[in-house]
Amino acid sequence: MEHATSLADFTQEQISNFCGVLNHNINAIEKHFGIALRLKDSELIMVSKETIPRKAIDTIDHILEQSKKVALSVQELENLLNVADKHALGDLERYAIKLRTMHITPKSELQCRYLERIAKKVINFSIGPAGTGKTYLAVAMAVQALENEEVSRLILTRPAVEAGEKLGFLPGDLAQKVDPYLRPVYDALYEMLGFDKVEKLISRHVIEVAPLAYMRGRTLNHAFVILDEAQNTTPAQMKMFLTRIGFGSRAVVTGDITQTDLPDKVNSGLRQSLEILKDIDTIGFTYFTSVDVVRHPLVQSIVEAYDRFENGDNN
Repeated sequence: MEHATSLADFTQEQISNFCGVLNHNINAIEKHFGIALRLKDSELIMVSKETIPRKAIDTIDHILEQSKKVALSVQELENLLNVADKHALGDLERYAIKLRTMHITPKSELQCRYLERIAKKVINFSIGPAGTGKTYLAVAMAVQALENEEVSRLILTRPAVEAGEKLGFLPGDLAQKVDPYLRPVYDALYEMLGFDKVEKLISRHVIEVAPLAYMRGRTLNHAFVILDEAQNTTPAQMKMFLTRIGFGSRAVVTGDITQTDLPDKVNSGLRQSLEILKDIDTIGFTYFTSVDVVRHPLVQSIVEAYDRFENGDNN
């Protein structure tokens, strides 16, 4: 059986994007779907001894469209192929975050549910290991809300548990000391808005990046607020933060309860809040695991190895 897709409107660079270095992408797609791919007379020919699955055709068409914009990395291609095994890629596109400079498409069903909850609920908790997209997607939703004028400002904060031993040697006040620890948030903002615009919005106080201590005594109206690294809050800090939320505001709390840096015998405010607030319908909870890691595949392997070690399985 054969199926042909026209490449007449593709540039040579876009075709190269699809093929990958040394045809790596083509080889990976062929192996994944058990089909052969041939480039012939401005067409991509899919060949199989059996009927070519509709899912394979749709996935390859999606990869071709992505290749018009950018060359897919090995990781990005692998993510797309793995997602296609479980879901229609068109379903993921329905949840894409559409910013003025870029579109961000979720890479798993759980990420879709996460975005859906952020859109519908006032407060959302996102718990899981590094690389699951919990902070990046929250920042993207915040930027989208700002661009759509659903909120008037973004507030990005985190607890400063290192304020003694680690931050004490850094110059500046508390905000400046915490600033390096908010680099991942800055990086996401720069990618989505551009460096100059982010700096301009910060100078106008439309975007505020600050340690959690600066939230005390405030009422945050018409804002999109993200509390990152929330596993390092104390119960009192978490209660203080949650009671800052005002009218027209939304909040996302992210953290990894397996990576708490609090001193011994100090309870995590994140862990406690998950138990206290679990029955409130207007609060959303999304729990990511190592299966949801969308960074380099090695990150997922590292997370799983640590999970096995901490669970006492050293085999």
